[in-house]
Order: sequence, then C-alpha cells, then structure tokens
Amino acid sequence: MAACFRYIVDDVDAAIDFYTTHLGFTLEMHPAPAFAEISRGDMHLYLTRPGGGGGGAPTPSGEPQRPGGWNRIHLTVDDLDATISRLRAAGCAFRTDVVQGVGGRQSLLQDPSGNLVELFEPNTAQYVAPGARTRGAAQG
Repeated sequence: MAACFRYIVDDVDAAIDFYTTHLGFTLEMHPAPAFAEISRGDMHLYLTRPGGGGGGAPTPSGEPQRPGGWNRIHLTVDDLDATISRLRAAGCAFRTDVVQGVGGRQSLLQDPSGNLVELFEPNTAQYVAPGARTRGAAQG
C-alpha cells in the first residue's frame, strides 16, 4: 500500500518543478491547475492550491488552508552534505542547519511554498529502514 500525503501549495506548477527536478519525484497526473499528484517510490504526494474545491477547500469554519507548517515528509539520503550542497547550488532554501539526532543527521528543506522536506542521513549502525523486519527469539 502506498503512503499518500497532501501539501497545500501556493503554485502547483512551481511545486511540481521543485519536487521532480530536485528530489526525484515523478509526475503522475496534473488534471487541473489547482491539483497534481507526484510520486517517489511508494510515496504519493498530492499538491493542492488553497481556495478551490476538494482538498484545498476552506475548513467548515471558513479558515483557508495554508502551506508551510512544521509537518513534513521524510526522505532518506545517502550523503546529507552532498545533497545539501547540490540543493543550495540550485537555489533551494533550508529552514534549519544540519542537526545530529540519535538515529542520524537531518536538515529541513523548504519547497517553494514553505512546506518542509526532512532530509535524513541515518547512522547506518543503528538504523533499520522503514518496513524492515528483524528476527528475534520472542517472535511468534
């Protein structure tokens, strides 16, 4: 089963260009100016402009949806420093510097609307890939 996420974006075409050019996503469909679906592996990302119908419609209270909070998608990279250098050279913006955590290093990349993409380089000795299974004596 694919993981699906929705990002509210100011400009769907700019978002398509960003994700396909810099992060290896593939355009799946772009049936209207206010919506597109892109994918990378089993991850599907719905790009929706606020104000229209469907996923970009205002909330029941009338509050418009806006891009750019702190929620984010998480992409594992082999070499965080090289990835950051390549993206900065292409003019991409970051919200944070590199942070060392328990499981590895990360930095928060911003798409053109301010939505976040967490770029993560795992500590390979401690990292178990998402979906990987481990075997143990207690397994039943």
